[in-house]
Amino acid sequence: MIFTEPRWKSYIVTTDDPIFSPEQCEDIIRVGKNLPQEDAKTGTTKDQKGIKDYKIRKTTISWIPFNRMPMMYKTLESWGTKINNNHFGFDGIQIGEPAQFTQYSKQKHYDWHSDSSFEFSKQPPVRKISMSVLLNNPKDFKGGELQLIDSKKVIPLKQGHGIFFASFIPHRVLPVKKGNRISMVLWFNGPSLK
Repeated sequence: MIFTEPRWKSYIVTTDDPIFSPEQCEDIIRVGKNLPQEDAKTGTTKDQKGIKDYKIRKTTISWIPFNRMPMMYKTLESWGTKINNNHFGFDGIQIGEPAQFTQYSKQKHYDWHSDSSFEFSKQPPVRKISMSVLLNNPKDFKGGELQLIDSKKVIPLKQGHGIFFASFIPHRVLPVKKGNRISMVLWFNGPSLK
């Protein structure tokens, strides 16, 4: 594999173009809602047990199997590779876990957390890039803002648009005040950070 220096280093990248059309978003929502739903836990991946702590995280999730939506994963892999090459420059990234379909209804939230910490980054594979795509129209809910780094940085997303950020960056989803915020998150994993 040939490594090329990224055009510019940036650990937070939002997409100018949609990753998915409204119709594709509706397909993902339909599949996500028809999968087994569970209360989200903290400190967990699909294959690891976490804990339920509603003060930190209160939301409903499901996991989208790779074989259920292969074209969706192909699209996400293409976007992740392009953004990594142009901005992050991490080595050996690949989609390492199924996508998490997430529904935040009224008062549901996820407090400050990181998807990969220094302790986790010693054992490969490591979450290197986190990605979130807003699947429904932002007019469908109030609140539920995604914040990164501090309480002043709010990331507004349009339907089908996404944000890619280094997994060690602290972030949260504020409580939803009205409606239902539907998103999908995914992680690109790889060897330990250097």
